[in-house]
Amino acid sequence: MINTSIPALCLTLATLAGCAAISSGSDTAPVDPKDPCGAQGYTNFLGSNITAVTLPADLNDRVIKTGDPVTTDFDPSRLNIETNDDGLIIGLSCG
Repeated sequence: MINTSIPALCLTLATLAGCAAISSGSDTAPVDPKDPCGAQGYTNFLGSNITAVTLPADLNDRVIKTGDPVTTDFDPSRLNIETNDDGLIIGLSCG
């Protein structure tokens, strides 16, 4: 008889389900581990004024002016948009 631990089995199933949710789906692209927030898709905004760009309503983002204090929580799916004092977008990063 095989002795299977129910908590270990549940953990394994939950892990597999989580992986499947990230890597599958017909209407979503797989997450790139090097760019989990999709920053590369917004590089055309570099040099533009933040008030002149249109971002998707469901985008997980935050706009940070250089020198402003920010929270230290890390969310790899969040797009950080850095602006200068004039509102020009000068940087994009995940976190």
